[in-house]
Amino acid sequence: MSRELLPKKYMEYLGLGAEIAGSLLVPILLGFVLDRYFNITPIGILSGSLLGLILFFLMILRISRRLENED
Repeated sequence: MSRELLPKKYMEYLGLGAEIAGSLLVPILLGFVLDRYFNITPIGILSGSLLGLILFFLMILRISRRLENED
């Protein structure tokens, strides 16, 4: 592997990591905000956590399919 390709690959993996973190973090934070706004305290964060996990697994499936197609 040449040195010119390494930074591009690192940036790609960094982007994937940010997508995965965002798919978990954004719904949980949104659930927390909805809890505070509507005063429905565990429902919002639990719903956000469940949605985050679903998005996480969908993201992992999408990444694995993309990597499988590259091979």
